[in-house]
Amino acid sequence: MYLFGASGHGKVVADIAIENGVDITAFIDDDINKNECYGFPVIHNIIKKEIPVIITIGDNIIRKEIAEKIVNKIEKAVHPQSVISQSSKIGKGTVVMGGVTINADSSVGEHCIINTNSSIDHDCFIEDFVHVSPNVALAGNVYVAEGSHIGIGATVIQNVKIGKWCVIGAGTVVLKDIPDYSVVVGNPGRIIKNINT
Repeated sequence: MYLFGASGHGKVVADIAIENGVDITAFIDDDINKNECYGFPVIHNIIKKEIPVIITIGDNIIRKEIAEKIVNKIEKAVHPQSVISQSSKIGKGTVVMGGVTINADSSVGEHCIINTNSSIDHDCFIEDFVHVSPNVALAGNVYVAEGSHIGIGATVIQNVKIGKWCVIGAGTVVLKDIPDYSVVVGNPGRIIKNINT
């Protein structure tokens, strides 16, 4: 397997691959000054297209840009110490870190990051390219649209919809629907600005 992105996030995904007995061929990175990461070689382009890839870049926009260019098969990585309901769905390219819980009938899209110790309760729907940071708690029936980033330790109550390409600040408590391209902080969460589209 190739890991596309030789950085800290890539190291965590490498650990998940190792825990699952998956062989890592190399990291791929645009930085020509990087030749090694976490004991693996770093190459600067894809050499063998038959080798599967996981994009290991934390930035949602960059992850989407790369996903649109890659022709290799895309894999997902799920830490063996996560708890995933048999009725939930996880899309290709998504990474689920250690300590995560994803409960019944939830759906996680493609190329998402479900980070350490986060909790996705029943009937949640997470679209593609979302990053759910460590220790986030999503209650039941939460909808998170494409590209949104939910900051570390944020809490979202049940039946809330978060629009696309939003940023929910660390520790924010979301009590109502959030429109697209919003930046939200505080307890209770309030919109402080809109992201230019």
